[in-house]
Amino acid sequence: QVKVTESGGGSVPAGGVLRLSCGVSNVDTNRCMAWFRQAPGKAREGVAGIYTGDRETYYTDSAKGRFTIFLDNTKNTLYLQMNSLKPEDTAMYYCEADFTDARCGVWFRRGPYDWTYWGQGTQVTVSS
Repeated sequence: QVKVTESGGGSVPAGGVLRLSCGVSNVDTNRCMAWFRQAPGKAREGVAGIYTGDRETYYTDSAKGRFTIFLDNTKNTLYLQMNSLKPEDTAMYYCEADFTDARCGVWFRRGPYDWTYWGQGTQVTVSS
């Protein structure tokens, strides 16, 4: 079974920078991977996705231009580089590695409810 472990969260002031990491294990084929987040009292939402086969990336409007999703060369570690952080980015951030087909953009835009392999998350807090 796929296992993911997130790390790298923390507390930063507005305008700050964080890089989240996600160790992915038990993956032996190309998959759609993504970062989601959930703020207190709000639904879980997508942030960024990537298909490991061709490394095509997907972003929600709130992440475009500020966040970058990327993989290491082994495809076993997923990253989310977050620049120009805003207080509204405060949330628990979750990594996912799920679908093996290439329709990663479709799965990412459908939202979090079809995804299965959730980690414990890493907290990001941005102060104003």
